[in-house]
Amino acid sequence: MIDYNALELEALQEVAKHTAAMEETALLNTQKVLAAFRKAKVSDFYMKPTTGYGYDDIGRDKLDEIYADIFHTEAAMVRSQFVSGTHALAVALLGNLRPGDEIITATGAPYDTMQTIMGYPVSVKGSLTDIGVTYKEIPFEGEVVDTEALKAAISDKTTMVHIQRSCGYSSVRKTISVQEIGRVIKVVKEINPNIICLVDNCYGCFVDKIEPTDLGADIMAGSLIKNLGGGLAPMGGYIVGRKDLVENASYRATAPGLGAEMGATLGDTQREYYQGLFLAPHIVLQAVKTAIFSAVVFQKLGYEVKPLPSEKRSDLIQAIKLLTEEKLVNFCIAIQANSPVDAYVKPEPAPLPGYQDKVVMAAGTFVQGATLELSADAPCREPYNVFFQGGLTFEHGRLAIMEAAKMVGPKE
Repeated sequence: MIDYNALELEALQEVAKHTAAMEETALLNTQKVLAAFRKAKVSDFYMKPTTGYGYDDIGRDKLDEIYADIFHTEAAMVRSQFVSGTHALAVALLGNLRPGDEIITATGAPYDTMQTIMGYPVSVKGSLTDIGVTYKEIPFEGEVVDTEALKAAISDKTTMVHIQRSCGYSSVRKTISVQEIGRVIKVVKEINPNIICLVDNCYGCFVDKIEPTDLGADIMAGSLIKNLGGGLAPMGGYIVGRKDLVENASYRATAPGLGAEMGATLGDTQREYYQGLFLAPHIVLQAVKTAIFSAVVFQKLGYEVKPLPSEKRSDLIQAIKLLTEEKLVNFCIAIQANSPVDAYVKPEPAPLPGYQDKVVMAAGTFVQGATLELSADAPCREPYNVFFQGGLTFEHGRLAIMEAAKMVGPKE
């Protein structure tokens, strides 16, 4: 018989061991955000809505300026018109690659929705391979990229190297650190400094004290309903990086010649973007604490967890190998039942656009699909890993995880 009260107390004690380092990271990132706000002289005027074409949207342009400052890049494009992080990444890729170019993914198979953008292994209309871009993929297991294989794969046609920070739905690779991303970029640039290094930074922002752009990433993209939205952004994505690369992406986002000059900010969303960014370092701290707590609880129940509770975090995601579809679904049912929104809904596996297998999701979130909020999702395939992330408050994460532990039970 499991004593769940004792289990909870042990997990809290384990989380406390890591709190000081995590709080120091949140403090430093809050300092960065606050400094950027002060430098931009943010005022209430910048948070007003615009309409129509969105010409001279000063609040939008100031937010771009703030993102570029925080990530130490030449330019940024932060837009509600991006429907997801995948969309922002697609714009960055398709805006900077042309027929005959070559892209190499250095971190193994990207997650399912990115595979449709690449057009590999399944051909998709409008994908990179469909428009004549050559795609190569370096196998990746563990947490260190095979840079020797990467160097051997680089050719005269190589235009871009794609690096995915998060593990996605992979059961063989880990999320890689910012330092490892920097090492890969250095290897690429030593071969050819003109190769564009693009980083998929989804789930990684503000988890560490530095970002991939601090270590040479030319362009980077992600979602605003993940880390940087602070739980308030209702939609959107961002692209940061070298000015010419962001400009190329902007022409893909709107139209050639229009670029980042257009795109209205409707309603009160501008305020949510500013305030969400300000809160983001603290909310990311809550999510990381929740991830560590879940790792401890399920490891003590006998399950394999990735990363381990003691490992340094590079993103928000906690993977738990539940081994059966029944346990996987039950985990998601428990998370959904302990959510503030749609708690009465029972998750069931179903096909989703861009995914190769049926997917089960728990997301009783204030913003639909927001994965900075407490959520869980997984493809229904062996070894039945559930990917758990988010938590606007640690208190909520603690409650939900303990209920999930009781519903799933110990490993048999």
